[in-house]
Amino acid sequence: MTAAPAGFIRLVLLPGMDGTGELFEPLAQAMERRDAIDVVRYPGTEPLGYDELERLVRAQLPAGQPFVLLGESFSGPLAISIAASPPPGLRGLILCCSFARRPAPGLALLRGGLLELSMKFLHSGPMRGPMRRMLLGRFATPRLAALLQGSLRQVSTAVMTRRMKEVQRVNVVDKLAQVRVPAMYLQAMEDRIVPDQAARTIQRALSGLRIVRLEGPHGLLQAAPIAAANAIDNFCRELGSSEPAIP
Repeated sequence: MTAAPAGFIRLVLLPGMDGTGELFEPLAQAMERRDAIDVVRYPGTEPLGYDELERLVRAQLPAGQPFVLLGESFSGPLAISIAASPPPGLRGLILCCSFARRPAPGLALLRGGLLELSMKFLHSGPMRGPMRRMLLGRFATPRLAALLQGSLRQVSTAVMTRRMKEVQRVNVVDKLAQVRVPAMYLQAMEDRIVPDQAARTIQRALSGLRIVRLEGPHGLLQAAPIAAANAIDNFCRELGSSEPAIP
């Protein structure tokens, strides 16, 4: 990892369901502090659960540097678990279009045989349209659609199925009471996957949570990168003089 520019706190990005980290490209291009960004990437062919992924993430966090942890969608529960038992240097937590327990209705509709069937056809042509509509909605562009498909092609059906099953049973609400760092939630106003209730659930357990509502779909960091980057930059600047979390 490269050293952060003077005056900047590092930003560690945990990816959504695809896990590739490539969907952060629009955000990284929009951010002023792109040299102080680390992207954690998950294996695309090894089905890992939340517990295993948490160990993987913790091993890649900056050592000896202050940082903010951002969990996008699928990675929100991971970010919450890490913030509840913080490593040295953690200064803040950002959740984007995410949840502390299974989002309902949203992804909760995909259960049992329907889940298995959906994942079986994940990489097929007929699934491209529905996936694009769910994640990007009216904000879809040829560039974003290609970026989405390119990332999904790198992830096996077995891996996506395991991650979806993890989402179905996850519940880290109790861990929110242990989070002591400042926290912000980026909420997409046209999210078709994670309902508004998910942010309210987190806010009830984490009273200091700041909710920032931005126009965009579930793929908020991809479809509205400038607005998201501004909110993230402002949050990180406010933390510049704060003390790191104490484990």
